[in-house]
Amino acid sequence: MLENITIGFIGFGNMAQALANGLLFKNVVKPRQIYASAKNYEKLCKNTREKGMIPCKSANELVEQCDIIIIAVKPFMVPEVITPIKELLQKKIVISVAAGYPFDKYEAILVPGTHHLSTIPNTPVSIGEGIIICENHHSLTKEEYDTVADLFSKIALLEFVDTKQLTVAGTLSGCGPAFVSMFLEALADGAVKHGLPRDTSYRLASQMVAGTGKLQIETGAHPGAMKDAVCSPGGTTIVGVATLERKGLRSAVIEAIDEIEKSRK
Repeated sequence: MLENITIGFIGFGNMAQALANGLLFKNVVKPRQIYASAKNYEKLCKNTREKGMIPCKSANELVEQCDIIIIAVKPFMVPEVITPIKELLQKKIVISVAAGYPFDKYEAILVPGTHHLSTIPNTPVSIGEGIIICENHHSLTKEEYDTVADLFSKIALLEFVDTKQLTVAGTLSGCGPAFVSMFLEALADGAVKHGLPRDTSYRLASQMVAGTGKLQIETGAHPGAMKDAVCSPGGTTIVGVATLERKGLRSAVIEAIDEIEKSRK
């Protein structure tokens, strides 16, 4: 079914490119099945044609060619982008990746009866290891839902949440990569300080984080139990854990989430 579907990105910034790259990286679709439009056509051509994707000079042109339309512009641009093409979107599957634009906001600007779903992806979708937070409240048919799930589950963990949980779930999965990257860098700095080469330190730290995350997903183990399993009585790991507790690692992370959520209100 996916071999005949066409996907159009209105807006082709970092997140749109991450999604497109992930679909190609995992061979979910062919490059010729991906279309994109953006304000800077010259830049768009550079970002699409070198990978075999198809640039469009206008959103109208794109919508006419595609089955699934992904709204990937900045949130403040959504109304001005959608209004001129809302009649064309009525018979398409519309997927939003614009933060802060849940179902009800789209209902106010789309033609009644348009089938749409709001999501929040994170950047690891670009290598097929991402998360896509999806709003439970949507207007897709079962067939459309199955198509979207089939398409994106190949590059991400799909997690459906209630509308009121959409922003915090997006904060956790969308902002989290920045926090984890800081942690990776700090781990590597500590190892480099004690003589391990920089590239080796990054590689080991990254694989450790990836493996630990996959272990939790596969087993469903409580993170505390996973931590305890590594902490032998009187061992070295518990010394490090005690240091992180003393320095406030947990409270700092929780406060970071708090501050982000406050900034959204």
